Amino acid sequence: MSSRIADRFADLRAAGRTGLVTYVTAGDPDRERSGAILRALDRAGADVIEVGVPFSDPLADGPVIQRASERALASGTTLTGTLDLIESVRAELRAAVVVFTYANPVLRLGPDRFAARAAAAGVDGVLMLDLPIEEGDGFRRTVVDAGIDPIFLLSPTTSDDRIRRAADLGRGFLYGISRLGVTGARAEMAAGVRGLVERIRAVTALPVAIGFGLSSPEHLREVGRYADAGVVGSALVDTIARRADSSGLVTAVEGYVAWLKGDADLAPAP
Repeated sequence: MSSRIADRFADLRAAGRTGLVTYVTAGDPDRERSGAILRALDRAGADVIEVGVPFSDPLADGPVIQRASERALASGTTLTGTLDLIESVRAELRAAVVVFTYANPVLRLGPDRFAARAAAAGVDGVLMLDLPIEEGDGFRRTVVDAGIDPIFLLSPTTSDDRIRRAADLGRGFLYGISRLGVTGARAEMAAGVRGLVERIRAVTALPVAIGFGLSSPEHLREVGRYADAGVVGSALVDTIARRADSSGLVTAVEGYVAWLKGDADLAPAP
């Protein structure tokens, strides 16, 4: 079944381009500017925009994204507020939109209610970070019935059996993480990423996006040699944090993403 995510990755493959998936936390640094940031990501050429639901007890988020969640929670952003935010800008975005969340907020709202509300907001995919693949069938049916792609996370230690299971359940793309541990920008790509992608490619034709640690055009070029897209999160969220009190916040975000896409003149200041 076609979806905005599948169509975007098909276009990338046809053009021979590496996709860019950008992650930001909803409500960071506040709701009004969060909407402006989503528009800026789209203008700068992000192919998929991951919108994180702020959560107080993250398992995989490093300190940069943890602090973003704290700022967003302080601004009153919730799961329903995240969906309201997406709905408020969805008509202006060409990029596909994925909600990145932990299970607790969804279970508290109710999976059926979440899926219906997310679909109404224009959400294209959902990645529930701590949902075990073995327990994913019910949630997968709920979101697929609502027209939303379920996306699963795979790590270098994921077994071949679990990779096959994620491929069977997933739609849109599979998200491979380049390293174990928490999120955070790194100077160099982790070893073994290519091997993970090759293991995924052996069992599915679904596109593969690689995240955790990417922060530069060089990282995206390296990932593009074997995967369909790179995910940039912590480095982008850090840009937001450093410019949160500046009138140039949105311009800085747009410039950073344009630099990632290849505009060397917009390289961020060290």
